[in-house]
Amino acid sequence: MTIGSAGEHTWRYRLWQHLCGAYGRPFTFVGPRETLRDPATDEPTSYAYADPDFPRAHLAGWGEGWCHMAPLIGEAVRTCRADVLLVSLGLIDLGFYTNAEQTAANVRTFVDEARAARPGIRMVLLPVIPNIRAQQDAPFAAQVTEFNERLAKTAADLDTPASPVLLANPAPSYDIHADTYDGTHPNASGEHKLAASFADAMWQSWGLGGPYEVRDRIGGRGR
Repeated sequence: MTIGSAGEHTWRYRLWQHLCGAYGRPFTFVGPRETLRDPATDEPTSYAYADPDFPRAHLAGWGEGWCHMAPLIGEAVRTCRADVLLVSLGLIDLGFYTNAEQTAANVRTFVDEARAARPGIRMVLLPVIPNIRAQQDAPFAAQVTEFNERLAKTAADLDTPASPVLLANPAPSYDIHADTYDGTHPNASGEHKLAASFADAMWQSWGLGGPYEVRDRIGGRGR
């Protein structure tokens, strides 16, 4: 969802475009990685962004979930001095590594490690969004539903005034047939809708940026 593949803009780019117009103050994206997945090798070695002219730093990994990121987040926050974490994880965990209860436990570890590195950090967590496997696999769909319920409870439990934790709302109009290219990974319109979920959460709760108006067109500002 977040790292993207060669030739894509990514939702990170869409959010950057939005914030350039809506935030009104200096900002940047941080993280120890910059690359996209190269479909030819299935490795995160590509710099072939559809538009590379934006701050591309991130901590995303193709096939990596909460269980992979929890051990990495502390060092990344510490060295990159992150103020806000925007997190879209969970589908890969439930699909290959952990059940809903175990995945929610990894969310707590992730938040604890991030706060240990930077006590005042803010976080926006996106639930697992609609995907083709959940549509076709009833037991998996049940795990997604359970995890999203646990994620909402976890975010509420861990939210503090000093280190807020928000639960973003996936776009009600998100459609795996219209907003993805394979039933899972976002196309241009899906990128805008994911960016909107994060942008609207930050605007509505913290007054950062502004509302994001989705436009399903490549290169559009989405606002």
